[in-house]
Amino acid sequence: MTSTAATTVKTGTSKAAAVESATTVKTAAAKSAAEWTGARTDEAVSLIGDARGRIDALDDRIIGLVQERMAVSAVIQEARITSGGRRVNLAREMEVLGHYSDALGKPGTALAMTLLELCRGRV
Repeated sequence: MTSTAATTVKTGTSKAAAVESATTVKTAAAKSAAEWTGARTDEAVSLIGDARGRIDALDDRIIGLVQERMAVSAVIQEARITSGGRRVNLAREMEVLGHYSDALGKPGTALAMTLLELCRGRV
C-alpha cells in the first residue's frame, strides 16, 4: 500500500473528499465575503473591502476631530464662565447650525445639533 493510500485508509477520507472539503471552505469564505459586502464578484468584494477600510480610517479621524472640538469648546466655555458670561452662546450656535446646513443640507443641521450637544457643558 502506498503512503497516500495508507493515509486515506487511516483517516477514512479520499482525495475526492479532501477536494470537496477544500471547495466547501472556499465557497463558505466567498459566501461570507459576499454577505459581508453585498457584492457578487471578487472584484467588487475587494473594492468594497478596501473602501470600507478607508471609511474606518476616516471615521477614526472624524472621532478624533470631534474630541478635539469638545476640548476646544470646553476651554471657550470655561473662559466665558470665568469672565461672568453664560456657558452657551446661542448666537454662535446658530452660526454653527447655519454653516453645517449650508454645506450639508438638512442632515447637516442634525449633525451640527449633535456636535453642539456633545460640546455643551463639559466644564
